[in-house]
Amino acid sequence: MLPDFSPTVSPAVVALRPDFRAVSVRVAGARNLAAEPEAAAMLAAAVAGVADGPAWADEHLASWAEAYRAFGARPNRTPCSAEALRKRVLKQGALPAINAVVDVYNALSLRYAVPVGGEDMAAYAGSPRLIVADGSEKFETTADGQPAVEAPDPGEVVWRDDAGVTCRRWNWRQGPRTRLTEDSTALWFVFERLDPMPLSAAEDAAGELVDYLSRLAPGLQADVTVLG
Repeated sequence: MLPDFSPTVSPAVVALRPDFRAVSVRVAGARNLAAEPEAAAMLAAAVAGVADGPAWADEHLASWAEAYRAFGARPNRTPCSAEALRKRVLKQGALPAINAVVDVYNALSLRYAVPVGGEDMAAYAGSPRLIVADGSEKFETTADGQPAVEAPDPGEVVWRDDAGVTCRRWNWRQGPRTRLTEDSTALWFVFERLDPMPLSAAEDAAGELVDYLSRLAPGLQADVTVLG
């Protein structure tokens, strides 16, 4: 059964980027593995084809850089997650495998040039909301391999729940508390797009993810909604 988990986008974020839309995917009864052949093949294909993205890919990533600059971030230093993956692949020619589900959503992020987040719903305190931070929020992370707590900058766009920030700078850095592991069975994904990426393309990417998860765990429950 899908849990009571309702992601929201604050009016302040909508005012900042009226073109923002996100495809939200909730999944219950999922399965994850440390490694899986189809996930490995999807990631390898996405890495090999990173330079052959959709026609709107470069403009979409430029829109994310503009959005980051609007709330004071420096996208050259802290790019959106899709740009960070792309830069890593172009520089290193590979991406390390993490686990099957993360590898698949990273593959889709590369193929569609779209930031994708994957979270463990069971680790959340309440529902996620995308807000403009006031700087008092807490972000639990790691520094030099040790637990650390940071605060977002005032005006920074962040995802948070009742316990604190779960992802800084819109989709730049996810906190360890809600990361997907091989034990995760209740999953939440968010595909975040700006103009000129068609909303239908984000929905297609989400559909591919649900199809893969259904092959991995037949009988799972999933629903897809649009935020923003």
